[in-house]
Amino acid sequence: YFLIFAVMRLTKPTLFTNIPVTCEERDLPGNLFNQLMKDDPSTVKGAETLMLGEMLTLPQNFGNIFLGETFSSYISVHNDSNQVVKDILVKADLQTSSQRLNLSASSAAVAELKPDCCIDDVIHHEVKEIGTHILVCAVSYTMQTGEKMYFRKFFKFQVLKPLDVKTKFYNAETDEVFLEAQIQNITTSPMFMEKVSLEPSMMYNVAELNTVDTAGESESTFGSRTYLQPMDTRQYLYCLKPKQEFAEKAGVIKGVTVIGKLDIVWKTNLGERGRLQTSQLQRMAPGYGDVRLSLETIPDTVNLEEPFDITCKITNCSERTMDLVLEMCNTNSIHWCGVSGRQLGKLHPSSSLHLALTLLSSVQGLQSVSGLRLTDTFLKRTYEYDDIAQVCVVSSEVKQ
Repeated sequence: YFLIFAVMRLTKPTLFTNIPVTCEERDLPGNLFNQLMKDDPSTVKGAETLMLGEMLTLPQNFGNIFLGETFSSYISVHNDSNQVVKDILVKADLQTSSQRLNLSASSAAVAELKPDCCIDDVIHHEVKEIGTHILVCAVSYTMQTGEKMYFRKFFKFQVLKPLDVKTKFYNAETDEVFLEAQIQNITTSPMFMEKVSLEPSMMYNVAELNTVDTAGESESTFGSRTYLQPMDTRQYLYCLKPKQEFAEKAGVIKGVTVIGKLDIVWKTNLGERGRLQTSQLQRMAPGYGDVRLSLETIPDTVNLEEPFDITCKITNCSERTMDLVLEMCNTNSIHWCGVSGRQLGKLHPSSSLHLALTLLSSVQGLQSVSGLRLTDTFLKRTYEYDDIAQVCVVSSEVKQ
């Protein structure tokens, strides 16, 4: 071939590392090794026995490429002959397991290339897939005789997974969803976690629970240094609450609910930036059946044998209208104050009603609120609700 093709990956330099050689002063070399390390320009002054130096070295190999990072490469085509070649076209494609991407900065051909001259190009690509990647570089040109030449070169590299992300969901009784994201650094170098945020879906508002208030200022729970060492795991917590327009509709809490996606940004070594965005996170919403009963208000602590009030919310989660009757059954410790068997009237689909109820407890300690029964007179179906909530019952003297 008249042309020589070269490809080099562009990466940041690394810090020089050395192997310190030292000995005690009473040994035969005395202080010779220590003095040589102090005179070595590559060592850190005052810390000569550390392996890490203060000089930068150029990369000696291809290195690792992780998902979310930007792959940069320098491409050069050099005319190694003594003839002028014409119509030189350089094309660079990146072949992955699912697609083929054109990375060439320009698709126009160069009119001519004189001897000992070259065509240079720099390509960039944000890696979005793991696995095998093949950089396919093709060059076509025309010789002085009019003969057209063409050749290709292939450069294969692997894209590795930098982070292991696991999620856990907790569905609260108040329709709030708590998301715990466990992020583990599975690379061999520390990471600076620049941002870990949750982009909620259109149905939710999100509140990050990863900061604490210290002297009126918000401080990260991980401290001022947000470095994640290799194989270390960090937990991030978020609270999602349905927006008002969706919370009022009972249908929004049924079936699989899209929560949102995590956006993770980090930096490694000398500031190389990486970014990952998870797919849409989904949680299986709790099944409430046809009728959902939840507590809106309830006291934490109540007096023994003294009435206390609670507020219940009843939601029709079915697709039919119900005619409900409320029954209150006393337990050994909890007694309901009021008329049992009263009519609540018709409740249309996705509609709710609030009930103010009064109870008293005859036993001290942590007691469970139980004994509510809802009967649909249309289908003669009864829904039982026990262990709705707990209250701490104390004597009036103890509370005072």
